[in-house]
Amino acid sequence: MRLIPTRIHGLIDYGGGLLLIAAPWLFGFATGGPAMWVPIVLGVMMLGAAMFTDYELGLVRMIPMPMHLATDALMGLLLMASPWVFHFDHLVWMPHVVLGIGEVLGALATETKPRTRLSRVGGR
Repeated sequence: MRLIPTRIHGLIDYGGGLLLIAAPWLFGFATGGPAMWVPIVLGVMMLGAAMFTDYELGLVRMIPMPMHLATDALMGLLLMASPWVFHFDHLVWMPHVVLGIGEVLGALATETKPRTRLSRVGGR
């Protein structure tokens, strides 16, 4: 069931990207290793995807919304798995798992088309 309008998803994207970038300092794992860099890199990617997505808050509007949502889900899965994939689960894992779950749920719950059609993809 898709309950989140794309406009709200855009706000979540920008806020979530900033939260991921700040997470190592907010949650006390700014150690310089993968535990710190995984959320920072994914946060930068989230902000970049938001800027290039074809929705109300996109600046360039090149990425179709379904592709954006698939990327969000994949980034969320990577974030959830990262403590074990990159072997830092003994240091920290909960912020990565919780934020990753939020990313996946947001992707699954967001509408696939903007309610207001301001698309630039395909010359529309």
